[in-house]
Amino acid sequence: MSYGFSTTVKAGFEEAIEKVTAALQEEGFGVLTEINVKAVMKKKLDVDKRPYTILGACNPVLANQAITAEPDIGLLLPCNVLVRQEENGDVTVAFMDPAAVLTLVEKEGIAELAGEVKERLQRVMKSIS
Repeated sequence: MSYGFSTTVKAGFEEAIEKVTAALQEEGFGVLTEINVKAVMKKKLDVDKRPYTILGACNPVLANQAITAEPDIGLLLPCNVLVRQEENGDVTVAFMDPAAVLTLVEKEGIAELAGEVKERLQRVMKSIS
């Protein structure tokens, strides 16, 4: 996947969300949004899905730097972190690759900032693996 990276977590679904949220906090991120896709699909379409939650992660200091450099960058924020349960019961945690996504922004300093965010998210991934 060229726009993200992922790992399998040895935990139940809810525990995986707790682990990734705590690991994100260690790297200075908070979770701004939590979208329970399974619940939305059930409510809106009456479709049963496996657990699938999207977390909108944001590091306020880095987000402020990005917004200062390019006010429209909010169209590409926050960094999405996906927690999903596979058919076999495993739990996958996938991270948006900010370096890949933010290549769309051709402003000085954004590539370096995206690289720093990516490094932090990769540390989160390693800590929960």
